[in-house]
Amino acid sequence: MTNLDLFAPPPPPTGPGVLDRLLKVSRIYLEPGVEEHLRGREILARFPDAERVPVASHQNIPGLFGNEGNAEAWNRIKGSTLVLGVKKTMSFIPNGRSCDFIPPSTANGCVMSCAYCYVPRHKGYANPVTVFVNIDRILASIRRHARKLGPKTEANSVDPRYWAYDIGCNSDCAADAALSDNVRDLVRLFTTLPNAMGTFATKLVNRELLDYAPKGKTRIRFSLMPQSKAKLLDVRTSPISERIAAINDFVAAGYEVHLNFSPVVVYDGWQAEYDALFQQVDDVLSPEAKAQLAAEVIFLTHHAGLHEVNLRWHPKAEALLWTPETQEAKVSQGGGDNVRYRTGLKGRLVAELKELLARRMPYCRVRYAF
Repeated sequence: MTNLDLFAPPPPPTGPGVLDRLLKVSRIYLEPGVEEHLRGREILARFPDAERVPVASHQNIPGLFGNEGNAEAWNRIKGSTLVLGVKKTMSFIPNGRSCDFIPPSTANGCVMSCAYCYVPRHKGYANPVTVFVNIDRILASIRRHARKLGPKTEANSVDPRYWAYDIGCNSDCAADAALSDNVRDLVRLFTTLPNAMGTFATKLVNRELLDYAPKGKTRIRFSLMPQSKAKLLDVRTSPISERIAAINDFVAAGYEVHLNFSPVVVYDGWQAEYDALFQQVDDVLSPEAKAQLAAEVIFLTHHAGLHEVNLRWHPKAEALLWTPETQEAKVSQGGGDNVRYRTGLKGRLVAELKELLARRMPYCRVRYAF
């Protein structure tokens, strides 16, 4: 039985959509097989006037990825282009930080334009969102994987009870949910798995998710940073105050809600701005939200290739992100060549932020910080 058999389709959306200001699709690239899937046909029906461009692969689109001239059109492409693909590889990557496993993604790329995002490092000079339409196969692979794992018998820093799957590692699920029902299907899937939960970080408040009935089996991590820097770095996202204001509602709707302080960017006065941010959160949260709260802290990791692309469309961001005098080379957990704050300095910075957080929000445990 497929997920689409288990769950009745939601009613058609009414009123303005959460992505209306961000995405007006005029061109859709689609690889072979997309229209054979119900989800593919549903998405195409949402954009009947968009030009349809058949391509051999969602990963290799001539004139889009790898075209250096597209860097200057970064946001225009994000706001007008959609890619539809069929997920081929159903791999599960162990993680141990934000989740236990990264499952096969239902999307990659994003309609938003955070200057530090790592996904564009793999795409080149354009990063529109790609949605995978074979959702039934992805859901089935997660179900099989969780069944083989059996109960989680030993608590870890990810979660004491459930195997956690990060369903938004390569995209923002709150935005993806406005494009298709993939996220809804994933949230509902985890309510049927006794030993597993879903999790994703987001920078977009999509209140349509409040109707998904997650039953405590999906963890949303709202990403936060001081608004003065979010205006520069979190391009095309929900304001920080809006994200904070949504936390209580998502907790009340049955989500577990954590905070994702990521990336923490160091600049003159960063301590005072984070102190004010923590106080802002504390002033808003309900007792119920505070009782279940936890956070993850990730200091900035950057990349030379992304730095070069960003210089073409958002050089002001790079003045804050690219600081060779405080950074050193680093091989990431995934094997990538990146840069991070220097050893020794970074340890002091992490300790300083954790002290600020403990003073303003002593109830907020830190699941991990690096």
